[in-house]
Amino acid sequence: MFTLDRQSTVPLAAQIEQQMRRLLERGQLAAGARLPSIRRLAQQLGVSPNTVIVAYDRLVAEAALEARGKAGYFVSPWAHGGAETAALLEAGDEQDPVWLAQQSNDQPPGLLLASSSALPASWLQDAVPATVVHRAFAALPGGMATRCPPQGLPALRERLALLMRGQGIPVDASRVMTTHGASQAIDVICHAFVQPGDVVLVENPGYHLLPMRLAQAHARVLSVERGPNGVDLAQLEQLFTEHRPRLFFMQNTLHNPTGWTAPPANLHRVLTLAERHDVLIAEDDVYGHLLPGQGARLAQLSSLSRVIYYASFCKVLSPTLRMGYVAAEPTLLKPMLKHKIYSSLTGSALSESIVLELLTAGRVRKHFDRLQGQLAAAHSSSLRLLRAAGITFESPGEAGLFLWGRAPEGVDIEVLVKDAWQQGILLAGGATFSPLGPASPCLRFNVVLSQHVRLTRYLEQRLDALAQGHGTLQRLART
Repeated sequence: MFTLDRQSTVPLAAQIEQQMRRLLERGQLAAGARLPSIRRLAQQLGVSPNTVIVAYDRLVAEAALEARGKAGYFVSPWAHGGAETAALLEAGDEQDPVWLAQQSNDQPPGLLLASSSALPASWLQDAVPATVVHRAFAALPGGMATRCPPQGLPALRERLALLMRGQGIPVDASRVMTTHGASQAIDVICHAFVQPGDVVLVENPGYHLLPMRLAQAHARVLSVERGPNGVDLAQLEQLFTEHRPRLFFMQNTLHNPTGWTAPPANLHRVLTLAERHDVLIAEDDVYGHLLPGQGARLAQLSSLSRVIYYASFCKVLSPTLRMGYVAAEPTLLKPMLKHKIYSSLTGSALSESIVLELLTAGRVRKHFDRLQGQLAAAHSSSLRLLRAAGITFESPGEAGLFLWGRAPEGVDIEVLVKDAWQQGILLAGGATFSPLGPASPCLRFNVVLSQHVRLTRYLEQRLDALAQGHGTLQRLART
C-alpha cells in the first residue's frame, strides 16, 4: 500500500499521511473501509507504532479517517467531499461592499485584485520572521495558556504609546487599548457611543463597510464630501448645525479610497467646529504607517481631546496577527473596553507578544520605511501606466496604496466594473464608496497590483468601447 523513502527529508509519518491522502482522493479507499491496525501497518513498513499513530491522527483531525475505539481506524464518509463541502459562501451580493471585502480576502485563483485594499503577500512575508515568533512565544510565562488582559499586554501598550508619541500624539499606556484590527475598533466605538436614531457623519467617498456597520446600530448616517484638501468645511458646518451629530468618522491620512492626505489647516478647522458643536470624532489611521514623515493627525492637534484615534497593523505588518489599537481619554476608553469584554473578552496573548517583540527589536520602523520606498516606486509606475490607458487623475496623492482615477467621459462605471469581473479583474467604482451620496465616475486602484499588464491591456481595449456604447463592449467581450 505504501512505499517509504528513508533517504527523503520528509518525515516517515508525513509520507504515510501523504500517500494515504492520495489513495482517498483517487477513491481507492471506499467510505467505511477499515484500515490496517497500527501494529500491523508498523510491522509491514518497518517503522515504530508511534509513526503510524502520528499519520493516522493527522487524518482523523481533518475528518478523512474515523477512530472507532478498539475497532480501529475507518475511512470517513466525509473523506471524498472535502473540496465540495469547503466551498466558500458569498456573504454579500455581487459588487456590494461586503462582497468586495470578501473577494479581496478569499483571493480566488487567477483574479487580479486591481482595486484591493491590501499589500501583496510577498511584501509582508519577511515582516514577521519565525525567530521573532519563537522569541515571542518563549516570553509568554504560561505558553499557550497565557491569558491576555482585556486592555492589552501592559508592555505592548507602553510600546504603542511610544510609537504614537513619535507621531506627535501625546498619549500614555493607560489611554491605549488593543483590538482585533481596525474592524473591532470601529465595532467598540459604535457600541459605546452610537444609540438608535443618533446622527453619525461619514466621508463621501469613504470606507465602504462603515455605513453598513452604522446602519446595524440603527444610526442615521449622513455624509460630507471629501476632496484632496480634506472635507468640505462649509458643508460640515451646515451638517453640524442642522443635525447635531453624535459622532464623525474621518480618515485623514492616505484616505481610502482616494489616497489623499488632509492638510493641517483643514484639520484645525474640523476640530474647531467639532468643539463648538460638541461632536466626537473617530480618526481612522489604518494606512498612516505608510506615510513618509510624521504628518498631521487630529489626535496630535487636539491632544486626544474629543478624538478617538485608532490604527492597525493588519494592512502593513500581518493580516494573520489581526492586531490594532485605540487611543482615547479614559472616560472614552472605559466604555469601549467594556464592550470589548462583552464581545470578545480579551485578545490573543501570542499575537500581542509577537507585535511587542517586533516593536522592541526595532524591526517595525525598518519595515515601514521599506514599504514606503516600494510604494513610491509603484505609485509612479501605476500612475504612468493608467494614464496611458485612458484614466485621468484630478489630484493623485504622493504616497500610500491608492490612486483615485476618473474614467473617460461617457463610460458607465457600473458596466465597466461588471465586465472587468467577467474578465477576472476586480475593480471597485465610485458607487461602492459613496452609498449615501452622488457616486463619482472614479475607480480605486491599488498602486502595486495596477502595474499588471492584464489591467492596462484591458483598460485600453474597454474604455473606448464603453464610451461608444454597450453594444461595442458586448462584441469585444465575445472575442
